[in-house]
This record gives sequence, C-alpha cells and structure tokens, in this order.
Amino acid sequence: MHDFKKLEVWEKSMKLAEDVYAMTQKFQDNEKYGLISQMRRCAVSIPSNIAERAGRNGDKEFANYLAISPGSAFELETQLLLSARLELVEEKIVKTFLLS
Repeated sequence: MHDFKKLEVWEKSMKLAEDVYAMTQKFQDNEKYGLISQMRRCAVSIPSNIAERAGRNGDKEFANYLAISPGSAFELETQLLLSARLELVEEKIVKTFLLS
C-alpha cells in the first residue's frame, strides 16, 4: 500500500484540479453542463484514481495503473484546447496548464 498523499503526482494532480475549478468559474453559464462539467470531472478523476489505486496492494498493480492514468489527463488537455478554440479561455492560460 502507498500513502497517496505523499506522492508528488497526486499533489500535482490535486493542484491541477483546483486550477481547473478556478478557471472554469469564469466560463459562460451556458457551459455549465457542457465543458465545465466535463473538465471538472476529468480533473477530479486524476487524483481520485491515483488515490484509489494507491490503496490496493502490490507495487506492480499500482505501477500499471499509473501508466494508464494519463488517459484522463489527455482528455482534459483536449478539453482545454477546445476551450481556447471556442475563446472561452485565453490560449496563454491553456499553455500554462499544459506545461504543468
């Protein structure tokens, strides 16, 4: 078992989720059930999934899961890029997320 709160990847993903929430608060209300909801669920799923797997036994299983977890991050990246294309957020803000 791993203490997920001590994992740097978990801490960074928690910060990412916080930043996504802050950024999407500034989106138009008509995106409440569209991109806002989708992006927030995606951002929250990253640290949540890390924590879930950290609680399971076996380093091999945990390592395998961490290799799979970037899927949610790629999904969020796509949503961030779409947000910039739709001019819901400035492209320079999206770039700061992608560099994190």
